[in-house]
Amino acid sequence: MAQSKQALRSRIRSVNSTRKITKAMEMIANAKLFKQRNRMEANRLYAQRLQDTVDEIVARNPNAESVFITQRDNPHRMTIIFCSDLGLCGSYNQNVLKFARKQLNKTDPTIVIGTSLYRTFKEEGFNLIQEGPYSSDAMNEFILEDFVELGVQKYLNDEIGNVQLLYTKFVNTMTFEPAIETILPAPVEENPSDKETFHVETLFEPDADTILNQLIPQMAANVAYADWMESTTSEQGSRRMAMKTATDNADELSANLLLEFNKARQASITQEITEIVGGSSAV
Repeated sequence: MAQSKQALRSRIRSVNSTRKITKAMEMIANAKLFKQRNRMEANRLYAQRLQDTVDEIVARNPNAESVFITQRDNPHRMTIIFCSDLGLCGSYNQNVLKFARKQLNKTDPTIVIGTSLYRTFKEEGFNLIQEGPYSSDAMNEFILEDFVELGVQKYLNDEIGNVQLLYTKFVNTMTFEPAIETILPAPVEENPSDKETFHVETLFEPDADTILNQLIPQMAANVAYADWMESTTSEQGSRRMAMKTATDNADELSANLLLEFNKARQASITQEITEIVGGSSAV
């Protein structure tokens, strides 16, 4: 019985130590989530303004023939995938992997941003056109712009017909969904008559095609940056939920172990009392 109590006491200490770690990680993830979410929402205004400008140019110039808005017959697609560098973020990375297996053609060119899934994609035969893993935590808009520029060049050379992003959409602090967004050819709204921003007549120089050919690659790079921020926000939200669940489980396990320890201690005391009473009766 003494050994049982000692084992239970050791497990309780171990569970409480683990709880301290998961609680600390939950607090860190919550702080990062707040910071990333503010950055993500601030960038949305700029991204939406770029999209509105492109929509306006196309709407005002229905005969525009920019190469970046023309649908192509080439079935090959280049995909930039966003995942995390670290684990302990619930099903975040596994959802990205499952979605990629279902939606992507392994022979198409692919870039993985985030070190956690790089080896998995490589072992499963995806056509990774990168030299090595790229860190998601070290990513910034300038590096992403280089990746998008690579896709633009392949698109202009007719090596691919689409450039797309596989990211995790931030629905709310409890829900995160893998999604694909096409950036080339650029999605445009040709009849934006219901938007107030198009009530003002705008003159474009030198011509619509030239402006679109310069503006759309910039918009594509910004969309990539926006989706990366949304993915990192989802990562921190998923990690916060995972660590909160782990902390709650540790609390429950600790309470159950403490109950078992008290039962064992009570049984030991009862046994000692019984032995003493039995001994005194014998005397």
